[in-house]
Order: sequence, then C-alpha cells, then structure tokens
Amino acid sequence: MRCLALHLDAGADLRLSLQALARQEAADGFVLSVVGNLTQAAFQCPGRPEPTVLAGDLEIITLQGTVAASGVHLHLSFSDAACQVWGGHLEPGTLVKSGADLLVGFLDAAGAPSQATPQPPINREPRVAIAVLRGCPFSQRAERLLRTLGIPHRLETVESPEQRQAIAELSGRSSLPQVFIDGQPIGGYAELAEWHGRGALDGLRA
Repeated sequence: MRCLALHLDAGADLRLSLQALARQEAADGFVLSVVGNLTQAAFQCPGRPEPTVLAGDLEIITLQGTVAASGVHLHLSFSDAACQVWGGHLEPGTLVKSGADLLVGFLDAAGAPSQATPQPPINREPRVAIAVLRGCPFSQRAERLLRTLGIPHRLETVESPEQRQAIAELSGRSSLPQVFIDGQPIGGYAELAEWHGRGALDGLRA
C-alpha cells in the first residue's frame, strides 16, 4: 500500500476532489484519516428521495469508505455549532471551509510488476435490474436507494405501452417501478426498501 496526503483549500468539494484523485492515480484505495471543517455538507440517508444539505460552521469527525477511478463510496460524519452529530452517504456539494487534510491509502496488486500490463475489463451483468417510469417519484426513490447503497444495476426506462406490457408479464404486476434480482421480480420501491431494512441487499454492493 502507498499513502498519499491530500490538502484541500477553502471551497473545494470533498467528494469531487477524492474522485479526481482516484482517477489521477488510476488505483483503488480508501480514506485513512481526515481533519478539517466545512461550510456545507450534503449527505444521503437511506430511504430518502433527495440528499440532506446543511450549512454552517461544521467540523468533520470521520470520513470512511473506498475510492476508485470508477467512483467513490464514502460515509461522512460531522458536528454542527451545537455539537449535534450528523452523517450519511457523502454527496457532491460538501464544501471545505478553511481547509481539510486527508490521508488516502492506495492498494497495489500483490506481486504485480511496477509496470503492469493492462488487462482487459471483465464484463459482468449487474445482478439487479430496475424498470422505471420517467417522472414517477417511487421510481426515483428506488433508483436513488440503489445508487446510495452502491449497488450496480441495469436501468430500463419504460417509454411505450409495449415495454410496460413486457415488464408486467415478467413481474406479474402492472405498476412501476419493478425491481429484479438475479432475474426474479421482488416488487417495487416498498419491497426494495424492506429488503434493505433487513440487510438482504448487503451482498449486492459493488
């Protein structure tokens, strides 16, 4: 493992800065430590359709999770001026106040030569598929939940009566959204949230 120190100046977006670092390093890793403060925090709580955004004098407590060239999955906790603690899935829009210093560890493949030969990507079909209706709030919530949990999924937007009929024949239901896991229908947003509540989605995370 190699460690890299990252300093962020005032106004930097915490999540976007880590995404840019991971793309620059072209490696997978994780956040080892962080100190700093924020003027604004954007974070997602499970089951909510949109991120929560708080502004003020905010102090970072923890930042945990993984970074990779393909994306990041990070959980943030912080305290406000009243020492109340908040936290959730880190979203874009989390802005540094006076500065933040992070230590990020990047993993090197065991036994890999210093100049590794690029390997072709392995194409795997996501185990989760979701059929959604444009503008439907429950479709938006279901898709948001999958993205928040970091679950790879194939998205199909239903645009025609023929598509809707085909989805209904597969799922046995005419309503949307419809979620399929390993090709089997589980229902819509309510059923997806219930699976999440009992931990049944944990094994599907990237």
